[in-house]
Amino acid sequence: MRDGRILNSIEALIVSRSDLKGIRVLWIKTLHILCVMAWLAGVFYLPRIFVNYAEAKALGEPVTRLAGMGWRLFRFASILACFAILFGAVLWLGYGVAGDWLRWKLVFVLLLIAYHFVCGRMAMRMRADTLSGTPRYFRVFNEISVLLVFVILVFAVVKPF
Repeated sequence: MRDGRILNSIEALIVSRSDLKGIRVLWIKTLHILCVMAWLAGVFYLPRIFVNYAEAKALGEPVTRLAGMGWRLFRFASILACFAILFGAVLWLGYGVAGDWLRWKLVFVLLLIAYHFVCGRMAMRMRADTLSGTPRYFRVFNEISVLLVFVILVFAVVKPF
């Protein structure tokens, strides 16, 4: 009888292959969410730096520090975007995450990536001190990312299709 209990305890400690796959998926999802959050921090804050740049420029204040901050933030956010995309692709292609909701989510993710590249071009222009635009323009521009992320979250969480 005692041997049976020991054997059951050992069997309980051994994780099946399907359990391991489930655990890996959870770790990959966690890494994906972490990288997306960090990337979006950059996506949301970089246009705010553009606002500050435009305001400082209009007042004739120095903007060199803002230009450097913006460029470094863009580079950092780009690295995190790459990891977010990588972990998302692993979930999609490696673990069979699928559905119409995912197709639509990916359309808006592609739009967010395009927005990120537009921010990069603006950061380069800011670094060269050739970025033009009013503070109001950059405030409105900043809201585009919020709308894109809202739609992405609806598709990822609600899965309307």
